[in-house]
Amino acid sequence: MTTDTGTDATLRLPDDVSGWIADVTGGEVVAADRIPGGAMREGWFVDVRVGGAIEPLYLRYSAEPMPDRSAFHRLGVEAEMVKALRQAGTTVANVRAVHPTREAVLADRISGATWFYRIKDPDEQVRVAQDFIRNLAATHRLDPRDLDLPSFGPVLSAREHALERIRDIRARGTAPDGSIDPLLQLSADWLEHNVPDYDGPVVVVQGDTGPGNFMYEDGRVTAVVDWELSHFGDPMDDIAWLSLRTVQDTFTHLPDRLREYAELSGHAIDVERIWYYRLFAEATMFTLQPNEGDGDRDRGRPAQRDVGNSLMYPQLHRRLWLVALCRVMGLDLPLPEFPDPPPAREWASLYDDVLGALQTIVPRITDPLASQWTKGLARAVKYLQEIDRSGRDYDEVERGEIAAVLGHGSATLADARRELAAASQDGKVADEDYVRVLWNKVMRDDHLMRTASGALHDRTWPPLV
Repeated sequence: MTTDTGTDATLRLPDDVSGWIADVTGGEVVAADRIPGGAMREGWFVDVRVGGAIEPLYLRYSAEPMPDRSAFHRLGVEAEMVKALRQAGTTVANVRAVHPTREAVLADRISGATWFYRIKDPDEQVRVAQDFIRNLAATHRLDPRDLDLPSFGPVLSAREHALERIRDIRARGTAPDGSIDPLLQLSADWLEHNVPDYDGPVVVVQGDTGPGNFMYEDGRVTAVVDWELSHFGDPMDDIAWLSLRTVQDTFTHLPDRLREYAELSGHAIDVERIWYYRLFAEATMFTLQPNEGDGDRDRGRPAQRDVGNSLMYPQLHRRLWLVALCRVMGLDLPLPEFPDPPPAREWASLYDDVLGALQTIVPRITDPLASQWTKGLARAVKYLQEIDRSGRDYDEVERGEIAAVLGHGSATLADARRELAAASQDGKVADEDYVRVLWNKVMRDDHLMRTASGALHDRTWPPLV
């Protein structure tokens, strides 16, 4: 029988997965609860009765197979990295089993919390952050040639690994018809032509490393988790990812931590290389899954995710992407003007009514996944409220800006965007002019997202020194 943890099929494990867990543990699955987070993969707390004792385990699972060109490793490959690092003494989980055919990995459940901002004691924040830095430095002191990682291929130079990953970004970002997002193409071209002149040690780069992707308890890190983007490369690559994670969460004063990292790892902090890999990270984020050329493939299906996060975080990353691109291109662009909103429409009060109802509902929800997703619905309503109020006016402003660059108007905004993209790719529009139009659009989009994003709206790349 399918493990029953609720009425929704998304909150139950399939029979064959529960059966596999029972087989590999020699026990009986008595509880399986899906937990919040996990991004592209689901996370489950699984309790297994073995003999007279209950073993707490953790399952990473995806109902869908990984696309061939995904940036994410298959779970079995990720488990290979975790096993190798654990053998080398890194603070990671103990992998119990890898499913032979499904995307599923079973590991010991690690005690501790995940989100760094929940630490209220400033001294404890510093202790945990310092312990993470010790772990990151220790990982970067390892020679990847000494690790048993057959799925990752040979260790090359940092430059060769960067060029290899840029090719992967282009491949994932190219649709079946050969089209590619012009901002992605511009970024990939810049990355390819400006690979850092670094010939130092190549390290295991976790990718997406930092707060939210390690667990902590009693002032120390209990496990570094999520190695699905791990690869070989420049140590500053991981520092760029760390600075990105500190935007999404908090992580004490980053320059202090980076000084400690340099002392412990032996890798000097290089600000320009970090900015290079910041742009690299955002281009990677944009192409985590291959471009199938079908933006409507999920339309009409129930959303099996946190709708608020699916709006908020792509906008955050788009803004950080433009900030990084402007920084490396030497463009100092001001914020655009935001038109005053028109008078509220007659139905505008409904938004506040819905938000008020959600504020009443959320405190009464005991299931953490349901609570998080309901808060996400509130974020979506806030965003829709701003779109309804100002979105049309912002679209007209964008049409005018594109017309000024192209020298002619377009029938629709969609036409204008297509014509601008084509002109950029054909070299008929200067990169600076194209980036300026995108900058203004993204910053206006960010303004529309401001109430939904909350504290994230005011965050940007942290200082490094």
